[in-house]
Amino acid sequence: MNTIVTDEQIRDLAERAKPYSLAVLRWGPERNMDGAEATELEHQRRMVSLRADGVIAILCPIASDALAGVAIMNVPTEEAEEIMDADPCVRARMILCEVYSCHGFPGDALPA
Repeated sequence: MNTIVTDEQIRDLAERAKPYSLAVLRWGPERNMDGAEATELEHQRRMVSLRADGVIAILCPIASDALAGVAIMNVPTEEAEEIMDADPCVRARMILCEVYSCHGFPGDALPA
């Protein structure tokens, strides 16, 4: 760490914090069920659509045998839970989802 950050900068950043929801998606017991590819394609279509609609601010698929991905959602936690409960892979138990309340800083972005 080379950048010096002042207490005032920390306070200013904290004042700009906004609530978000963090969806953590783990592979579930039915990951390899019959028809899994078609169900996963519908899941992907839905997640990309939610991203295009601004419901998902940041979408990060994960190449792992344990984790399927994470999504930072621009909706309250209860709404995020309802949205994810309706996901095709979650309904099929191919993916298990936990949603957490979190805070982030508007304008943050992944580097290009």
